[in-house]
Amino acid sequence: MTDKELLAFVRRHAETARYVTSVCTGAFVLGAAGLLEGRRATTHWAYTDLLPEVGAVHEKGRMVRDGNVVTAGGVTSGIDFGFLLVAEIAGADVAEAIQLAIEYDPEPPFSSGHPDRASRNTMARVLPRYKESVRQYRQALAGGT
Repeated sequence: MTDKELLAFVRRHAETARYVTSVCTGAFVLGAAGLLEGRRATTHWAYTDLLPEVGAVHEKGRMVRDGNVVTAGGVTSGIDFGFLLVAEIAGADVAEAIQLAIEYDPEPPFSSGHPDRASRNTMARVLPRYKESVRQYRQALAGGT
Protein backbone atom coordinates (compact mmCIF):
# COMPACT_ATOMS: atom_id res chain seq x y z
CA MET A 1 0.00 0.00 0.00
CA THR A 2 2.94 2.31 0.44
CA ASP A 3 5.12 1.18 -2.47
CA LYS A 4 4.91 4.12 -4.87
CA GLU A 5 6.28 2.12 -7.80
CA LEU A 6 3.71 -0.64 -7.30
CA LEU A 7 0.85 1.84 -6.96
CA ALA A 8 1.93 3.64 -10.15
CA PHE A 9 2.03 0.28 -11.95
CA VAL A 10 -1.48 -0.58 -10.75
CA ARG A 11 -2.83 2.87 -11.75
CA ARG A 12 -1.19 2.70 -15.17
CA HIS A 13 -2.55 -0.75 -15.99
CA ALA A 14 -5.99 0.01 -14.57
CA GLU A 15 -6.42 2.71 -17.23
CA THR A 16 -6.83 0.08 -19.96
CA ALA A 17 -7.80 -3.00 -17.98
CA ARG A 18 -11.07 -4.73 -18.69
CA TYR A 19 -11.26 -5.64 -15.01
CA VAL A 20 -9.63 -4.07 -11.98
CA THR A 21 -9.87 -6.63 -9.21
CA SER A 22 -8.86 -7.52 -5.71
CA VAL A 23 -9.43 -10.26 -3.18
CA CYS A 24 -9.31 -9.74 0.58
CA THR A 25 -7.11 -6.84 1.71
CA GLY A 26 -5.87 -6.36 -1.84
CA ALA A 27 -8.65 -3.78 -1.96
CA PHE A 28 -6.31 -1.45 -0.09
CA VAL A 29 -3.76 -1.61 -2.89
CA LEU A 30 -6.49 -0.52 -5.30
CA GLY A 31 -7.60 2.14 -2.84
CA ALA A 32 -4.10 3.45 -2.22
CA ALA A 33 -3.71 3.68 -6.01
CA GLY A 34 -6.82 5.90 -6.07
CA LEU A 35 -8.97 3.35 -7.90
CA LEU A 36 -11.73 2.99 -5.31
CA GLU A 37 -12.59 6.66 -4.88
CA GLY A 38 -16.37 6.86 -4.58
CA ARG A 39 -16.79 3.22 -5.59
CA ARG A 40 -18.57 0.42 -3.78
CA ALA A 41 -16.15 -2.26 -2.60
CA THR A 42 -15.58 -5.02 -0.09
CA THR A 43 -12.68 -6.70 1.66
CA HIS A 44 -12.12 -9.15 4.51
CA TRP A 45 -14.72 -8.51 7.22
CA ALA A 46 -12.15 -7.40 9.81
CA TYR A 47 -11.01 -4.52 7.60
CA THR A 48 -14.26 -3.20 6.12
CA ASP A 49 -14.27 -0.17 8.44
CA LEU A 50 -11.05 0.98 6.77
CA LEU A 51 -12.46 1.13 3.23
CA PRO A 52 -13.60 4.78 3.57
CA GLU A 53 -9.98 5.70 4.33
CA VAL A 54 -9.17 4.85 0.70
CA GLY A 55 -12.27 6.57 -0.66
CA ALA A 56 -14.38 3.43 -1.03
CA VAL A 57 -17.94 2.89 0.07
CA HIS A 58 -18.24 -0.44 1.84
CA GLU A 59 -20.91 -2.72 0.47
CA LYS A 60 -21.56 -5.95 2.26
CA GLY A 61 -21.05 -8.98 0.05
CA ARG A 62 -18.64 -11.74 -0.91
CA MET A 63 -18.16 -9.93 -4.21
CA VAL A 64 -18.94 -6.34 -5.08
CA ARG A 65 -18.86 -4.92 -8.58
CA ASP A 66 -18.79 -1.24 -9.40
CA GLY A 67 -18.18 -0.72 -13.10
CA ASN A 68 -15.06 -2.60 -14.08
CA VAL A 69 -13.88 -2.79 -10.46
CA VAL A 70 -14.64 -6.10 -8.76
CA THR A 71 -13.60 -6.68 -5.17
CA ALA A 72 -14.01 -9.84 -3.11
CA GLY A 73 -14.08 -10.41 0.64
CA GLY A 74 -11.84 -12.86 2.44
CA VAL A 75 -9.59 -15.30 0.63
CA THR A 76 -12.19 -18.02 0.05
CA SER A 77 -14.51 -15.58 -1.69
CA GLY A 78 -11.77 -15.39 -4.30
CA ILE A 79 -12.87 -18.80 -5.56
CA ASP A 80 -16.42 -17.59 -6.16
CA PHE A 81 -15.00 -14.39 -7.62
CA GLY A 82 -12.88 -16.44 -10.04
CA PHE A 83 -15.92 -18.34 -11.27
CA LEU A 84 -17.80 -15.08 -11.80
CA LEU A 85 -15.05 -13.70 -14.03
CA VAL A 86 -14.50 -16.97 -15.89
CA ALA A 87 -18.23 -17.12 -16.64
CA GLU A 88 -18.20 -13.56 -17.91
CA ILE A 89 -15.10 -14.04 -20.05
CA ALA A 90 -15.55 -17.59 -21.32
CA GLY A 91 -19.13 -18.51 -20.50
CA ALA A 92 -20.97 -20.27 -17.70
CA ASP A 93 -20.31 -23.68 -19.25
CA VAL A 94 -16.55 -23.15 -18.90
CA ALA A 95 -16.91 -21.92 -15.31
CA GLU A 96 -19.08 -24.92 -14.46
CA ALA A 97 -16.57 -27.30 -16.03
CA ILE A 98 -13.78 -25.78 -13.93
CA GLN A 99 -15.94 -26.02 -10.83
CA LEU A 100 -16.49 -29.71 -11.50
CA ALA A 101 -12.84 -30.33 -12.36
CA ILE A 102 -11.68 -28.95 -9.02
CA GLU A 103 -14.65 -30.51 -7.20
CA TYR A 104 -15.67 -27.20 -5.70
CA ASP A 105 -18.79 -28.26 -3.84
CA PRO A 106 -18.55 -26.52 -0.49
CA GLU A 107 -20.32 -27.97 2.49
CA PRO A 108 -18.64 -26.30 5.44
CA PRO A 109 -19.04 -28.28 8.65
CA PHE A 110 -19.79 -25.06 10.53
CA SER A 111 -21.73 -21.90 9.79
CA SER A 112 -19.22 -19.44 11.16
CA GLY A 113 -17.64 -18.13 7.96
CA HIS A 114 -18.83 -14.56 8.47
CA PRO A 115 -19.45 -12.41 11.58
CA ASP A 116 -23.16 -12.41 10.75
CA ARG A 117 -23.28 -16.16 11.39
CA ALA A 118 -20.44 -16.75 13.85
CA SER A 119 -21.26 -17.18 17.51
CA ARG A 120 -20.27 -14.55 20.04
CA ASN A 121 -17.79 -17.04 21.44
CA THR A 122 -16.14 -17.52 18.05
CA MET A 123 -16.04 -13.78 17.43
CA ALA A 124 -14.50 -13.19 20.86
CA ARG A 125 -11.83 -15.75 20.06
CA VAL A 126 -11.00 -14.44 16.56
CA LEU A 127 -11.48 -10.66 16.68
CA PRO A 128 -8.47 -9.93 18.94
CA ARG A 129 -6.22 -11.60 16.36
CA TYR A 130 -6.99 -8.80 13.92
CA LYS A 131 -6.63 -5.85 16.28
CA GLU A 132 -2.92 -5.25 15.64
CA SER A 133 -3.16 -5.89 11.92
CA VAL A 134 -6.06 -3.45 11.54
CA ARG A 135 -4.06 -0.87 13.51
CA GLN A 136 -1.10 -1.33 11.17
CA TYR A 137 -3.30 -1.01 8.09
CA ARG A 138 -4.89 2.14 9.50
CA GLN A 139 -1.46 3.62 10.18
CA ALA A 140 -0.18 2.75 6.69
CA LEU A 141 -3.29 4.24 5.08
CA ALA A 142 -2.78 7.43 7.09
CA GLY A 143 0.71 7.72 5.63
CA GLY A 144 2.65 6.32 8.56
CA THR A 145 4.94 3.33 8.47
